[in-house]
Amino acid sequence: MVRFLITVMRLIARWPLPVLRGLGWGLGMLLYVFAHERRHVVQVNLRLCFSERTDTERSALTRQHFVQVGQSLIDRAWLWHAPPNTVRQRLQWTGAVDALAGEQPTVIFAPHFVGLDAGGLALTLHSSTPVAFIYVTQSNPDLENWVNQGRERGGPVKPYFRHDGVKQIVTALRHGEKLHLSPDMDLGAKDSVFVDFMGVSAATVTSLPRFAKLGRAQVVPMLTRMTPQGYTIEVLPAWSDFPSGDLTQDTLLMNARLAQWVATMPSQYYWVHKRFKTRPEGQPSVY
Repeated sequence: MVRFLITVMRLIARWPLPVLRGLGWGLGMLLYVFAHERRHVVQVNLRLCFSERTDTERSALTRQHFVQVGQSLIDRAWLWHAPPNTVRQRLQWTGAVDALAGEQPTVIFAPHFVGLDAGGLALTLHSSTPVAFIYVTQSNPDLENWVNQGRERGGPVKPYFRHDGVKQIVTALRHGEKLHLSPDMDLGAKDSVFVDFMGVSAATVTSLPRFAKLGRAQVVPMLTRMTPQGYTIEVLPAWSDFPSGDLTQDTLLMNARLAQWVATMPSQYYWVHKRFKTRPEGQPSVY
């Protein structure tokens, strides 16, 4: 089945973007209707994070989110298989792009919006130096090979895995390697602190301030937004007040700034993830 799906993605890669987005809309609506558990997760997340909105507004946001998740999945077809010129035309840069230039140690804070893979590919196409990513291994070897080939088609990529530890990542950072980091998921209580995220206590890994400190690196946020033309990759100026040396306060600041960005495109944040799965001791599951 996985090989068949990969073949289909290769075949549709050159289709016009509006047609592919239409397919993505259909896939998203199927997921909305049939992925009952994930729909429940999205609904709980939105109820917790947007308590000021009405049930009707949150229901509309839920449907829109599933549509954009479906579209982002179909977009892997052209991202990973369309001609390079087509890919480049659909990935538009904006903002403080110069912050990514040079050989200064840099941690790129790339939150989990639906365009995360598009932004990662855009970064490798743009960068003249290796870009490091921390990956999660796929259980299916065919899927693993396909995902890795797609993510690495743009340029020099240095893959790390969660079990590799931090020493080699820090060493590479200090030598000018850029690290693409997405630390805004619930990875359990280990190496995490409970800090506020959109009004909810959330287990949040402290890897962003830790890597910035140990790697003597600047932190540059990079936000990827889905648009009708493809994706816009917005680079924000490097943070001048980070890290402070206080892991908890730095992680709280990271979440606070992320919440501001989520407010600008609330349907595109990755709400299908159980962001509040890990609870403080004594608190029941929210799901």
